[in-house]
Amino acid sequence: MRFVGTCYRAHDPRWAFKPTSGEGAAIRGARFNPKGVPALYLALTIMTAIKEANQGFAQRIDPCVLCSYEIDCDDIADLTMEERRGEFSVTLEEMACAWATALSNGERPASWSIYERLQPRNVAGIVVPS
Repeated sequence: MRFVGTCYRAHDPRWAFKPTSGEGAAIRGARFNPKGVPALYLALTIMTAIKEANQGFAQRIDPCVLCSYEIDCDDIADLTMEERRGEFSVTLEEMACAWATALSNGERPASWSIYERLQPRNVAGIVVPS
């Protein structure tokens, strides 16, 4: 699908000088990108960007640089609907895995298999339920 719209990111100031690089996510890997693969995680709302930045701790918001991006991109996989997930053989369980816990335990997160399936299909990005 083609995505056209505004997206948001609350960047860690350490990466504010290079906000679209995705290099911060590549250091350890993250929810959908394996270690060594750059990824730019964006949100569809300002509130979601802030919630993702504070990792669910309502009382804690570290310093951040809030940015908006005007996106016009083809080759986006919409994984918000069951029938679309089926086209890409993606399950809710994979997307909802405890990826941070897996990484901290030295394990491979189940959600990385999504990247491995989509990368050969030249998918530029994904939209997921948040």
